[in-house]
Amino acid sequence: MHSGQWIAVGLLGALALAGCSVQEANRPDSVVPASQKTASRGWSADSWQAPMVDSTPDDQYEASVYRGLALLTHTQDSLRAYVGGNLNCTSCHLEEGRRANAAPLVGVFARYPRYMDRSGAVVPVEDRVNYCFTRSLAGSKLPPDSREMQDIVAYLAFISQGVPNGEHVRGEGMPKMPALVGDSARGQALFVDNCARCHANNGGGMGPVPALWGAKSFSIGASMARQERAASFIRHNMPFDRPGSLSNQQAYDVAAYITSMTRPDSPGKENDWPEGPVPNDVPYNTKGHKAFRPPRLLPRTTNAAAAIVNVPASVLRPQ
Repeated sequence: MHSGQWIAVGLLGALALAGCSVQEANRPDSVVPASQKTASRGWSADSWQAPMVDSTPDDQYEASVYRGLALLTHTQDSLRAYVGGNLNCTSCHLEEGRRANAAPLVGVFARYPRYMDRSGAVVPVEDRVNYCFTRSLAGSKLPPDSREMQDIVAYLAFISQGVPNGEHVRGEGMPKMPALVGDSARGQALFVDNCARCHANNGGGMGPVPALWGAKSFSIGASMARQERAASFIRHNMPFDRPGSLSNQQAYDVAAYITSMTRPDSPGKENDWPEGPVPNDVPYNTKGHKAFRPPRLLPRTTNAAAAIVNVPASVLRPQ
């Protein structure tokens, strides 16, 4: 008997020994608890609203939730050692992570763990938080078991209350944009007219308004460094006092200008999308993909290893 047959026999034997539990797992009434089934049947994304955080906590859980919100809104001050730029988490996740079409955080806890194409693995919510720290904040990963991480996760869980596991909410993520190509020359003129009064002509931001390029901005590994993703955020949320006033093409033009500018590098980015396919507008080389309009990069000069979130092991691929 050759090795392949031995493997097959071994697998059949294991399944036979575990037959009872496998059959039980495949029973419809054992996959989802009855209570969760009821919750799912009564679920409506149109009527659900995220609960409000109590600003006068009564117990340790509420205190953790409130601190998690404070960390997300004042990230660069409260977690200075982990933030490379002048952004807070709520610089992109607007209105405490509640604004639709601005990568809202409401409901996100119900969708993790999940498979991420960019990672090529099933990742927990703590890893997803750390992708924001290492990429969007151009900083370093938080220890998953730290008080700070657990407070942030407590907030994400709290504002996802009532959303059944795996369900989606209105305005989730950022809407996909039509397939257009931006013009950075037109984008520069639009930026001066619509964006510079808050983000400054040099893109460095002013006061609480974040930098859009340069050493204090998001890294090339952030979703916002992709032209289509940036265009979606701009189209639906900017200018801040006139959201939706730019057309799709104008949003692409501004995005083309912003994403063409110098920004921090993202160590380990070459390993993104290991299974493919890679979105066309990813601005760096990775497996089977040539960088789309790559900007000039500023290297991470300190603790570059802390900017890499280790990918969980796959049950399908040997490590």
